[in-house]
Amino acid sequence: MDIALEQRADGVLLPVKGAPGSRRNELRDASGGMLKVCCTQIPEKGKANKAIVEVLAKSLGLKRSQITLVSGETDSHKKFLVADISVEELREKIESVLQ
Repeated sequence: MDIALEQRADGVLLPVKGAPGSRRNELRDASGGMLKVCCTQIPEKGKANKAIVEVLAKSLGLKRSQITLVSGETDSHKKFLVADISVEELREKIESVLQ
């Protein structure tokens, strides 16, 4: 898995490629240093960003409050800060979902 996770003082930076308007809510794969997250919500007024947070939280067993959008609000390439977790823990959670 080649996701470029970055440890910070306040959590782990998770690069995401958002795919709004997909058929299913799911973590699809990891490529180009990013985790591809699909959601059925269309990209309007931040609804897709909220849906991506929901998909990440549900898929990885995290609380929604742990996940914050840091950059890429209107771009498909986004960065989320995941609080209260280490790079190793997050990598293990992602790997177990993608297998």
